[in-house]
Amino acid sequence: MINIQKEVIKMLKDKELTKKEMFEIFNRRYACKKYDKTKVVSDEDFMAIIEAGRLSPSSFGLEPWKFILVKNEEMLNDMREFAWGAINSLNGASHIVMVLARKGVTGDSEYFDRIGKEIKNISEENLKIRKEFFKKFQKEHFKLLESERALFDWASKQTYIAMVNMMNMAAALGIDSCAIEGFNKEMAEKYFSEKGVFDLKEYGISYFVSFGYRDEDITPKTRRELSEVYEVVE
Repeated sequence: MINIQKEVIKMLKDKELTKKEMFEIFNRRYACKKYDKTKVVSDEDFMAIIEAGRLSPSSFGLEPWKFILVKNEEMLNDMREFAWGAINSLNGASHIVMVLARKGVTGDSEYFDRIGKEIKNISEENLKIRKEFFKKFQKEHFKLLESERALFDWASKQTYIAMVNMMNMAAALGIDSCAIEGFNKEMAEKYFSEKGVFDLKEYGISYFVSFGYRDEDITPKTRRELSEVYEVVE
């Protein structure tokens, strides 16, 4: 089995990207609306895209995401009933990924403890300090405990960081992509949870994202001027 992380690190060591090359990647990435259904993203390239998502930063390093590659043909066909924004992708994309956000990520959750102990190897003493600070952050600073939706939306925000990294990695590999929020959230979650894909008590759908090779010209970037989006406060 290919060690994806080692392969990605090797790729980066082999070629240090210049600023110009980075901007070329950013300009290449666009929302692909028409894929070439005859072209398939290789397993190696796709797993590099997923690895870019896995390595993404998240608030307090909690990684409240899960990436699910939907390959089941019946499920992909049924998605047309509730994912109107995915129709173009369903018609030709090589891979369609459903990205979930974890529910109930609080300082008192088992998940918070597991990340601290098993993933980050934080000592009991430091974990206790971290937990109290995190609880204060959620309750007082960001008011995240006032509703389940507020808490979920905070977790969902983290998944969008992963999406950006995955889409930019795809662009760097010459692969096109499209972020998909055009779906009925309630219907989609009901469908996939009833199919046993995920437990609705633990996760909710944040978005879908597709990958493949375009069958159209890249749409030129249109953005507001820098002077409108950036300022310095001294």
